[in-house]
Amino acid sequence: MSITNQQVNDHAFLKPLYADSYFPDHVLDKGTEILLRLCERVEVAPPADLTTLYELTRRATEEFNALEAEFDAAGSEIETVAREVICEEFYFVADAYGFADADREELTATREW
Repeated sequence: MSITNQQVNDHAFLKPLYADSYFPDHVLDKGTEILLRLCERVEVAPPADLTTLYELTRRATEEFNALEAEFDAAGSEIETVAREVICEEFYFVADAYGFADADREELTATREW
């Protein structure tokens, strides 16, 4: 499926992390894919409310939880800077789809990083 939200199409996900060699591109690519899948899910079945949006972001957060092992295997980790960037990306998605009032912490409440 193609993303139809132009704001999302124009956005470079995880850009600050790609600029830092500490974070391996091949793992960041998987993180970008997680975020794009989240966007696809929002577009296929637009959430009627924040509770439904949080269910979608919870699933994506769990995918990032699983990705942490790949960061570790590559000699990296989801540390403070990465955590902040990833959380901001979740908020970007919420805002891009009309949920500017989403709670930033709730968007990634199930994170283990």
